[in-house]
Amino acid sequence: MAQVPQTFFDALAVRAWCGLALEALGRAREEIDAINVYPVADGDTGTNLYLTVESAATAVEAVFEGYSAEGPEGPTLADATRAMAHGALIGARGNSGTILAQLLRGMAQVLAGDGAAHADGQGLRRALRTAADSARRAVAHPVEGTVLTVASAAADAAGGAEGDCGEVARAAYDGARTALAATPGQLAVLRRAGVVDAGGRGLVAVLAALVETFTGETPEGPAPGAYGNTAGTYPRVRSGTHAGAEHDEPAECADGGEVTEATVTGPAYEVIYLLEAEDAAVERLRQRLDGLGDSLVVVGGDGLWNVHVHVDDAGAAVEAGVEAGRPHRIRITHFGAGDAHAPGAGRLPAERTARAVVAVVPGEGLAGLYTGAGATTVLARPGEPPASGELVEAVRRAHAHEVVLLPNDAELRHTAAAAAEQARAEGLRVALIPTRSAVQGIAALAVHEPERRFDEDVVAMTSAAGATRYAEIAVAERQSWTMAGICQAGDVLGLIDGDVAVIGDDVTATATAVLDRMLSAGGEMVTLVLGDETPHTVATRLETHVREGYLAVDTVLYQGGRQGALLLIGVE
Repeated sequence: MAQVPQTFFDALAVRAWCGLALEALGRAREEIDAINVYPVADGDTGTNLYLTVESAATAVEAVFEGYSAEGPEGPTLADATRAMAHGALIGARGNSGTILAQLLRGMAQVLAGDGAAHADGQGLRRALRTAADSARRAVAHPVEGTVLTVASAAADAAGGAEGDCGEVARAAYDGARTALAATPGQLAVLRRAGVVDAGGRGLVAVLAALVETFTGETPEGPAPGAYGNTAGTYPRVRSGTHAGAEHDEPAECADGGEVTEATVTGPAYEVIYLLEAEDAAVERLRQRLDGLGDSLVVVGGDGLWNVHVHVDDAGAAVEAGVEAGRPHRIRITHFGAGDAHAPGAGRLPAERTARAVVAVVPGEGLAGLYTGAGATTVLARPGEPPASGELVEAVRRAHAHEVVLLPNDAELRHTAAAAAEQARAEGLRVALIPTRSAVQGIAALAVHEPERRFDEDVVAMTSAAGATRYAEIAVAERQSWTMAGICQAGDVLGLIDGDVAVIGDDVTATATAVLDRMLSAGGEMVTLVLGDETPHTVATRLETHVREGYLAVDTVLYQGGRQGALLLIGVE
């Protein structure tokens, strides 16, 4: 659908930009992956940038959907830019994705800080300048010829432009294109490979989307060979090669010559995690991680940070995060060997397994339970739902011909459907079981039998999930209307199958009332998943209540970790 050009930078422009940037990176992703030789030739920069922007776009869409549900008013510029920056921060992937997240955060600081309904050309100029400067400060040892150089050039060019947002955006794009073409002359590894910087190429695509947002026109892209590759194509690189050292060679010569294996001279692992920590602790963390490895980028603020570093001792990098605060969404990747954080990780087997289960789980405790049952998991922190690209990545990581996908959240149905469709387009057989809660996923996983025919297995898992009623106990954040009446902030809510059924002031009493309602229709098994902020005495009293009041019903208890809800309940 054609985009309506935006005159000013307002919330609608933020939304349009995110959507157009995602489309642009989707078209350029393979090209960017193919020219990725710095700082590590692992061929994933385009994918990382795409996933980062997808997370930003998802967060912005969630803000618009929230306003649509509450009334006719739409989000403000501050709402949209903060959502964009937060989404990029929590979804940032790889070195370039993390830097892009900081660029978007820098822009948000200006656009949201003014408190205006919209920004003009002058506001956009200041936003681009702050973005480039903040991104450079976030990198421990900035290197010229990278995305940082391209971002600075864009800000410089925008600073000299006059006129509205469209004129400023076009100047930034032109400045970025010129700087990108010069990157091979600034970085030896790019010059030897005959390519431009992959992260910078991604930023040019994002800025092209910004021009289209304000003008309705797609800027003319680079001509074949314009970026230093005379053949008009980009060399593919062999994963697992570290290209930061001067004596490294590209895995495939730019002129199509014989492939030679690059010498791995850099750190072996990429470590990324979100970190909840105070500013002072983060500054100490920077110093410690800087001594452990390279490619250190720490972005964020206001208590939430995204940490990216290349190290040989991945454990030490994670331990440093634990000392600084609370790390989560930890990803450890051995270059060229896949996800080293997941159990059984390492280099993918030569042959795919027959069948696998991929599940979204709301807490670390359930992640361990699902993983122990053989599933590949995607952790969904409270307020941080995974994007479709993250689910597709998990399906690929499962490395199976047939995959069963369990979203375990009603609000993820469209995201999961998009991920399943993309995986099918890649030749995989994927079945989406519309589980709406992690307890339904547990029931489905319990009857999973890989030896059965795929269709039979999917039917059995779907039936088990559908036969499981689900509930959760949570605390109301604000006053609102519910199916059970008006609740006040701080009330304990009992939700059955997604609707508020009980409003109370005590966790145990509310959970007991919910259990009685669910078991009044019958049941043989009660599953309780306890959040880490819920006293264990709650589960003990519920188990006793079921044992004394429902003699034929068994109870099983799991620790869910930091899952958002105080308690998850399943009855099957």
